[in-house]
Amino acid sequence: MQYKVEGSLLQYLTISMDQGDSMYTESGGMAWMSDGINMETNTKGGLLSGLGRSLAGESLFMTTYQCAATKALIVFTPEAPGKIVDMALAPNETIICQKDAFMCAEGSVKLEMHFRKKLGAGLFGGEGFILQKVTGPGTVFMELPGEVVEYELKANQTLKVDPGHIAMFEPTVNYDIAMVKGLKNIFFSGEGLFLATLTGPGKVWMQTMPIINLAKKIAQYIPTKSG
Repeated sequence: MQYKVEGSLLQYLTISMDQGDSMYTESGGMAWMSDGINMETNTKGGLLSGLGRSLAGESLFMTTYQCAATKALIVFTPEAPGKIVDMALAPNETIICQKDAFMCAEGSVKLEMHFRKKLGAGLFGGEGFILQKVTGPGTVFMELPGEVVEYELKANQTLKVDPGHIAMFEPTVNYDIAMVKGLKNIFFSGEGLFLATLTGPGKVWMQTMPIINLAKKIAQYIPTKSG
C-alpha cells in the first residue's frame, strides 16, 4: 500500500492498493475509487463494538474496501477543512483522540471507545466521558479541523487548553481539568469555568479550529424565522 496526502486547506488522501490490501472507514467516508475494489459493510467486531464506536462519534457500521485487482486506487476526504494526519502504529501502540477524529485505517488497526477515568474531566472537559482509542499494528489516518500543532511534553510538564483544541494525545499523558482563577476571568474571558490540563510525559496534538467554534460562527449568519 502506498498513499499520498494532497491539498492545503481542503486536503484529500489517495491510496494505491495492492491485491489483498484493505482499508476501512465509517459509512460514507469514501469519496471515489477505481474498479477492482470490493466493499463490505458491517459492524466490524460485532454489535457491541459498533455501539461503542457510535458512542465515540463514529457510525455504527463500518465499510471495508479490499483490493481484488493487481492494483487499485481509492480516495478519502475529510468532513471539514483541516489536516489529514497519518500515523504508523506498532503492535499494541495506542493513540487517544477526540470524537470523530478517525478517518480510515488498515484492517489490522483496532478502533474502539475510550472512557475518561476521572469524573471531573468527563463532566467539565468539553467532550464528555467518551473519546476514541486507536490501537496498532497498522497505519491510521486522522482528520483534524484547522492546522495541527504537536508538542512533546516532558514529565510533569503541563499545558492548559480550551478542551475543543485537544486533537490527540498518547496514553502516557494525564488528562484532567482545572478551574479558571478569578471571577472576571470566569465571566468575561469566554473560556468558561474550566480548562483542560494535559500533563506529560508524552506527545499531544492540538487543532486550531474546533468544529464547535466554526459551527457557532456560521450560525450567526443563518437567518431565523420571526414569530
